[in-house]
Amino acid sequence: MKIVDYSADYGDAFGRLNREWLEKYFRVEAIDEVVLSDPQANIIDHGGVILYAVIEEQIVATVALKHQGDGVYELTKMAVTAEHQGRGLGRHLLSAVLARYSDLDGKHLYLESHSSLRPALALYESAGFEHEAPPGASDYERADVYMVYRDCARKAVKRHRYREKP
Repeated sequence: MKIVDYSADYGDAFGRLNREWLEKYFRVEAIDEVVLSDPQANIIDHGGVILYAVIEEQIVATVALKHQGDGVYELTKMAVTAEHQGRGLGRHLLSAVLARYSDLDGKHLYLESHSSLRPALALYESAGFEHEAPPGASDYERADVYMVYRDCARKAVKRHRYREKP
């Protein structure tokens, strides 16, 4: 497996993978359709990132960082084909996209999800995302979970300071 950046040469892989995932678990909402119909204009051209997982020249998973401005990014549109779920591709993609977020000197990273997606939530938690109250209404009807990324270095400092207190 290799991780590659978005390219128009991959055709509608981003839309195809996400529609497959959304139709399996929820439904494609209007906001999804806007982003999926033109990922170049709606993610890449605004300073965002789309990554793909490729196995044997076939794109089997994707994830995106959607730049919201001022160093704020949304982790969004993570999808793995049904055939390749449960093989650790999501963890590899998440690790790669978090490294990219760090390279971009992002200031704030969040995601929105649904409480029924327990394996995904456990993955996000293990990578340093923490549950928080959302700052406002979600753009997604399906979202009932809001999580914010806390990098491991900051978490280690907090744990260390806590231990030093009498």
